[in-house]
Amino acid sequence: MALDQFTSTVKTLTTQKSYAELSEYLNKQSAILSGNVGQLESLYESLDDNQHVMGCLAIIAARLKSENIDNWDQILHRTDTLFTEISDDQLRFSNGIIIEICRQLSGQLVKHQGAGNNLAIRGIPVVQKALTKLQTKPCMLTAPHADLAKLCLKAQCFSSILPLLDIDITKVAKEDEHFDALSLLLYYYYGGCIYLAVKQYEKALYFFEVTVTSPTGAVSHVMLEAYKKYLLLNLLVHGDKPKDFITLPKYTSPIVNKFLKPLAHAYTEIVTAFHLNSVDELRAVINKYREVYESDRNIGLVNQVVKRQVTSNIKRLTKPFVTLSLVDVASRVGLENPQAAEKEIIEMMREGCIHATISQQDGMVSFDPNPESYSSPEVLRLVEGIATRAITLDKKVEKLTEEIMISKQYLRRMVSGKEQDEEERLSSNSAVSSGGGRLPGYTM
Repeated sequence: MALDQFTSTVKTLTTQKSYAELSEYLNKQSAILSGNVGQLESLYESLDDNQHVMGCLAIIAARLKSENIDNWDQILHRTDTLFTEISDDQLRFSNGIIIEICRQLSGQLVKHQGAGNNLAIRGIPVVQKALTKLQTKPCMLTAPHADLAKLCLKAQCFSSILPLLDIDITKVAKEDEHFDALSLLLYYYYGGCIYLAVKQYEKALYFFEVTVTSPTGAVSHVMLEAYKKYLLLNLLVHGDKPKDFITLPKYTSPIVNKFLKPLAHAYTEIVTAFHLNSVDELRAVINKYREVYESDRNIGLVNQVVKRQVTSNIKRLTKPFVTLSLVDVASRVGLENPQAAEKEIIEMMREGCIHATISQQDGMVSFDPNPESYSSPEVLRLVEGIATRAITLDKKVEKLTEEIMISKQYLRRMVSGKEQDEEERLSSNSAVSSGGGRLPGYTM
């Protein structure tokens, strides 16, 4: 490859502001740049990264495809500078290469993450800057969302990603068709893992549910891993509800139910054993598939499920009994001794799950009714907050419905649907007429 020709072409097209032509040229040169890694440094030095941003981005993308990268300080600094300096005109034709850089960068940083270097955390502000450039509104999902979530999860640094995860996504960026289904699945899967790490279980459950129920023609490994965590989290969040509550929503693709359940039988058996309300049955299943849970790195969640079954069983005792001894509580819920039962009850009382009084003299537990009258200012603020969020959500749904009904795709689908119905009606009338008034296919 003639370096002078590449340099002169990039400089000329940039000066002429022929960014569409420059983008096409750089796409054609991608394979050549990747095959000449040793010359990329001198090629980059021949350009001005304040002016020839698109050309410099192409060089960075080619450099990140190499396996032998040791100058991370330089690459991260240059990438951050390019993402800062790129103009809006150049950005319009650089979405694809920016997405490619974020994907390659996050993958390389996670791969080379070590005990002595925290490379993942250093890539977070770079990818975050690219995300901000590609977004037109906060509720828009872009491909770098998944890359940012992956880096934050690897670095165990969640301050940058949690505010983004809390925003309801109502729009997906097309980004010149560079956004794919895998980016969406990975964003919600990584997001669920992050919420899981900070113990926000309900939000984690929602993110895994979105991963599993996304419209699809085939299941993926990402969906399978999300489904495993979805089943366990459902027990942690809704363990005191009937088993039917754990079923996937009705809009879930039939393919998901057909293929995921057989692949996750070790987890579906946990759900079945959990609702038998027997600690022995549950522990038998866990011991049977312990190697599976450990290889999936879900053994921590599984252990929490065991604890959740105990608390669910104790909570269930508050309905038929007013007073019960600690010995009876321990035997009914499968705990080793009355001391363990007392410890669990005190912890549940501290969390507000139950209301009870323990007598140290005779070892009896009295289950009390909920003393909350729901008339405090805190409860009023809580209700107002829920009402405000519901009103905001209703407005969002109404706005989305309006956008869909006036969109070209929706109108085109409606017109084609009506034409198809009309054709079916005409063909049906024709069949009836030709059959002498009898129903088609019916003979006396």
